[in-house]
Amino acid sequence: MNPDLNRLQPYPFEKLNALKAAVTPPENLPHIALSIGEPKHESPSFVKQSLNDNMDKLANYPTTKGLPELNATIGQWLTRRFNLTTGSIDPQRHVIPVNGTREAIFSFAQAAIDRTTGDNPLIVTPNPFYQIYEGAAFLAGAEPHFLPCLEEHNFIPDFDAVSDEIWQRCQLLFLCSPGNPTGAVFDSKTLHQLIALADKHDFIIASDECYSELYFDEQHPPTGLLQACSEIGRDDYSRCVVFHSLSKRSNLPGLRSGFIAGDADILKPFLLYRTYHGCAMPIQHQLASIAAWSDEAHVKLNRDQYRAKFDAVLEILGDDLEVSKPDAGFYLWAKTPISDTDFAQQLFAQQHITVLPGRYIGRTVDGLNPGENRVRMALVAPLEECISAAQRIKEFVNTLQQG
Repeated sequence: MNPDLNRLQPYPFEKLNALKAAVTPPENLPHIALSIGEPKHESPSFVKQSLNDNMDKLANYPTTKGLPELNATIGQWLTRRFNLTTGSIDPQRHVIPVNGTREAIFSFAQAAIDRTTGDNPLIVTPNPFYQIYEGAAFLAGAEPHFLPCLEEHNFIPDFDAVSDEIWQRCQLLFLCSPGNPTGAVFDSKTLHQLIALADKHDFIIASDECYSELYFDEQHPPTGLLQACSEIGRDDYSRCVVFHSLSKRSNLPGLRSGFIAGDADILKPFLLYRTYHGCAMPIQHQLASIAAWSDEAHVKLNRDQYRAKFDAVLEILGDDLEVSKPDAGFYLWAKTPISDTDFAQQLFAQQHITVLPGRYIGRTVDGLNPGENRVRMALVAPLEECISAAQRIKEFVNTLQQG
């Protein structure tokens, strides 16, 4: 077996299950899960109808490259959403449909890393982070290099503190904007800075933007990496790729539908890799994806529902728990008055609410784990459940203060 498999840590939810198994929650309180980022809003009915109408496509093999109609729809969406130069996206060269961003992010690292350089290649990643970034690095034969996302830098890595030696060894930089778990959004200035660094040190920027459509201000949606390219006239999107998904945007995690877009010279060999990888999206899913990417009304409704939940939960928690509204996304990244693992375990034991300890999605570097003494709370449950959870969390925190 590949010895790098031994370097993979248990997934955060395995650790969480072990933590919860040591206590017994109250049976009289219904369980509320705020631990996993699985959208609970209703999936669009017209997407379900499209799936139903195209089940005869089960008899056809899909192509890895994707239906021309889907690629064209994605290209049009990217151009509208991120104000790209008209015609700069060639759907057949700049877009590849994928089975959700998770599989694409993981497989992209396998194709992007050059093991022959002899200089121990690095994949630079935020910390805390989506654990796929770390696993992708190990299985690609690279080392993850973690950049802490701290409150004093608005949860954006301090890229100025990264040495030239690290950038020179970097072959792939993972970004996550809006961030998981912090909700922090990269601004254009920072993205321009990173593009310049990619040019100077010859690395690829891979921006995970699967939360980009969950934001609060309709007039100021989060900036994307391709948008930053367009702002500086970089219409070939050189060294830049983005990952998008319908899971959060359209409440379709079970559809497993997303795409990668950007530098055509990078996507061409990645497409070749994928033809061997055997990961073509089913045709009926592609047709349903066309319907989803073509409609914004359901996405606006989705944002409205999250706004209502953030407003209600933050009003209830008030000053009892140190937490604030993120830039975007659907997570709260709350400070805990006790250790994050104790907080999560005792909250489950007393209130039957599950949250994710921050240390489980961070790594300790130079004695610091940026996730310690924080918990991630996903406001994915219905509004009434989120309100009930907030009230029970408030009650729990008050018992800690009294103690």
